[in-house]
This record gives sequence, structure tokens and C-alpha cells, in this order.
Amino acid sequence: MAAIAAARSESDLLDAKGRFFGKKGAVSGILKGVAGLPVEERKAIGDLANRARAELESAFDARLAGIREQERGRSEGRERIDVTLPGRAPMPGHRHPVSQTMSDILSAFRRLGFSVQCGPDVETDYYNFEALNFPPEHPARDMQDTFYVESGTGDLVLRTHTSPVQIRTMERRKPPVRIIAPGTVYRSDSDITHSPMFHQVEGLAVDRDITMADLKGLLTEFCRMTFGPTTPVRFRPSYFPFTEPSAEMDIRCVLCGGSGCRVCKESGWLEILGAGMVDPMVFGFVGYDPEEYAGFAFGMGIERIAMLRHGISDIRLLFENDIRFLSQF
Repeated sequence: MAAIAAARSESDLLDAKGRFFGKKGAVSGILKGVAGLPVEERKAIGDLANRARAELESAFDARLAGIREQERGRSEGRERIDVTLPGRAPMPGHRHPVSQTMSDILSAFRRLGFSVQCGPDVETDYYNFEALNFPPEHPARDMQDTFYVESGTGDLVLRTHTSPVQIRTMERRKPPVRIIAPGTVYRSDSDITHSPMFHQVEGLAVDRDITMADLKGLLTEFCRMTFGPTTPVRFRPSYFPFTEPSAEMDIRCVLCGGSGCRVCKESGWLEILGAGMVDPMVFGFVGYDPEEYAGFAFGMGIERIAMLRHGISDIRLLFENDIRFLSQF
């Protein structure tokens, strides 16, 4: 009883209980020894031992409750709430810069007469490659850094671009077609300018008498709507299996104004998208007559546009969910 009364904390009290009620404690030893007493003493000593244990347990519980009440009182004194202070309003959220850029791009192309079409993230090899003029042995497949998905036929992939949406749309519709296809795409590539998961918007227009001039005019207008009316643009010859002729489109570097910097590799220009006239071979997969119809296609990475608009140098910052970074936009 003296040890229980002397305890000043819950830890002290539990130590005292262990000394008396533990397997080798005094109370436990007495209770175990009752069985070895003569029969005539066993009942009397057993009753005394049980009463002693009950009194000690009661004293222990009372002291424990008292210690906890004292601790609660001290805690309330330290953590007193001032109910007269104004409330703390939750921090308002806002759209992620990638989501906002995606929305702005879709809005721009809707105003230019395009409708939005979507497709599955897991695609067949046919829609992701073959119908886009990537035969199985084509070396351009190596540029796609593809994630393959196990299946019974072995031909499922995580789509490497949103171009399969163009094929699926042309299978369902006859010209004229004017669509943009936004969505998530996947490539096995990761560094400061590449992510294994990112977002694309691709566009397609098919009709009679469409020319490269229509493509250049459309994309030039889009760049002016996105980066400002005075932003210089240029087109460079390039190669894509599904377009011929093909081109890359650049804008004057938004960070250095064209004087040359690390981001534009001292060239003064930044690549923002690829484009070209739809290869007649692609029309063969969807049943369009290339003698009657022509079309153009283009594609861009949403993260790249967002990085250029906001001066972000590392794509990984967009996916780390750091509030300190995202709250700037």
C-alpha cells in the first residue's frame, strides 16, 4: 500500500504492480503457496490472501484513476482553447496546372470547330501500332518505350499515344471528321523532361481538299491563342510513320525570348508538337479513299505546354503533390 501511495506517475504505479502481482511477486507467491499448506490452514489463509489481493487491486485502480485525472488537468491547462479566436478557414483549392492547361487547350480547339473524343488506356497492338502504319518489324516502335500488358494473346499495351482514338473514330464515321483526343498515355521513360505517365492531346481533320496550309494555319492560330498573339512559330521537316509529309512545330523560347538559354539549348526555339498530313496507308486501315479524302493530324504533350506556360524546368514537380509548389499556380 505504501508503494501504491508513493507512485507519482502511471509508470511508477505499473512498476509497483509488477513487483507484487507479477509471476514472481509477493502476492502471487502467497497465492501459489496456499496449495501447499495443511488442509486445516488452507481455507483461512486462502481467504486472507484473496481479501488482501482485492484490497490491493482496489487501491491500485483508485490510485491509477487519480494519477490520470491529475495528468488530464495538467494537459487541459497547457492546451486550453481560446473560443474567442476567429475560426481557421480551410485553404481553398484550385485546379492542377496540368488540368488547367488541358482545359484551356480543349477550349481553344472547340472554338476552332473540333469535337472531343476519348478511348481506352489499355489498347491492342493493332490500334496502337499496326493501324497507324507501324508494322511489327518497324524500327519506329523502339521510339515508343512501350509498357506491355500480359494477356492470353500477348498483344495488349498501355497506349503510348492517343492516336488509337483517331483510328477508332474513323472506323465509326465517314468524313468530314474534326476531332481532338485528350488522355493519359504511358512510356517507359523518366527524367526531368519525361514521365512514365503523362497526358496528350492529338487532333485529326479529314475532308476533301485539305492541305498542309490548313494544318499550318490551324496550329499557328492555336499557338497565338495559347502563348500570345505575337509569339513567333516555325515548322521543321520531321518523320512520323502515320503522316507524310511530317513536321515539328516550334515557338520562340518563352524563357529567353530567343536569345538562347539552357532550356532551349541555346537555339532560341522550343519544340511543342508534331504534325503532318495523314499517310494514305492509314486511310487503308479504316476504309477511306485516299484519292477522295485528305487529312492532317497533330499531337502535343500537355505537361510540356504547362511547363512552357509557367516556366517549370522539371516535369517531376507536376506529380510530387507538393502544396508549396502547386499553390503558385
